[in-house]
Amino acid sequence: MIKKYGLLTLAFLIFSAAIYFVLDKNKVFGEPEVIMPLTKSWEKVVPNQKVPQGLVSLRSEDCGTCHKEYYAEWKTSTHAQAWVDQQFQAELKKESSPFMCINCHVPLQNQQEFIIKGLINGDIYKPVKEKNPLFDKELQKEGINCASCHVRNNVIIGATGSTLAPHPVKKDPIHLSETLCISCHNANAVVTPTLACTFQTGDEWKAGPFFGKKNCISCHMPETHRSLMEGFPAKKSHFHNFPASGIPKHDTLKPVMLKSLEFYSTYVKKSYKISDSLKFSLTLKNEHAGHRVPSGDPERFILIDLILKNSEGKIVAKTQGRIGEAWEWYPAAKKLGDNNLNPGEARTYNFKHFLNIKGKYKLETKVTKHRMTEEAAKYNKIDKSYPKSISIFKENYEFEVK
Repeated sequence: MIKKYGLLTLAFLIFSAAIYFVLDKNKVFGEPEVIMPLTKSWEKVVPNQKVPQGLVSLRSEDCGTCHKEYYAEWKTSTHAQAWVDQQFQAELKKESSPFMCINCHVPLQNQQEFIIKGLINGDIYKPVKEKNPLFDKELQKEGINCASCHVRNNVIIGATGSTLAPHPVKKDPIHLSETLCISCHNANAVVTPTLACTFQTGDEWKAGPFFGKKNCISCHMPETHRSLMEGFPAKKSHFHNFPASGIPKHDTLKPVMLKSLEFYSTYVKKSYKISDSLKFSLTLKNEHAGHRVPSGDPERFILIDLILKNSEGKIVAKTQGRIGEAWEWYPAAKKLGDNNLNPGEARTYNFKHFLNIKGKYKLETKVTKHRMTEEAAKYNKIDKSYPKSISIFKENYEFEVK
């Protein structure tokens, strides 16, 4: 009897294993590996470029030998800091950071250590990599450099072309248009449940009042008239310091800030009577930007502080406003709120306080731009050399209560 049940048990186990193999053989032997091609724009980079004839390298440092003004401007820009930026490097070190996060910060394949050939079963965390024989570590440090925009198919791309240059120049104003800017500044996708790339400046511009009238270059590359290099005739040109938020990437840098907001405040009298009420309003209006403010990195925000102090400097009353997005990043990326200013939109912040004590007072008003919160900076181990904010408006109003 024992042998009989033993044989029946063995037969049942063999039958069950056969059914399991037929229904779910992939789980038994593992899913077969299929290399899927890169299809998304943010998964791809500018293919390896050879050094164009007449140049010694693809490095901006070498471009600056002749194009001195352009190089000096670019060095102060956030583009030049795109790779060494502390915030980006902190994000890059996280386990959730997939391979393509570097593609906007070092867009040339020559700047990347590996060539990505595809994805195993389409998994962004399983890229098929091979060593890049043209990888240039010094070029990588330059982030978004001259060649990022001006070298394609191993030739120099120019907006107008030149027959005087010691290197070949191909005229292509379409390539050097806002479409090039938007290729990075409009990356919007939920890559994984906990990773959302949400840069929508291009879409904001297209939906705004400047579309068809002004573009990225109109504001962020102001027009000028100068020679491309010493000895060349002057011609139409553009500044290459790319003015924007004005928050530097290092405390040794002083980038140019592009003005987007105008500020309007109500009148504060020099004297008030006891039992009067101080009523004050500060209005911020997005008058100059063709996109929302803030734009780009969802961690950016603006603080509006209205603070009343007595003659001893003690805070009597205060109020604070905030403009920006609010996100929950874990367990899944989720936008909780968004009150960024649309182009042309104005927002008013009010302050009211009952004056029941005589004395001298000062109403401090200040507006600051922030790259990230102090909590985020601490979590990402950002050091003090990395500025987190700048002041963009400050006015003090002194008065007396009699």
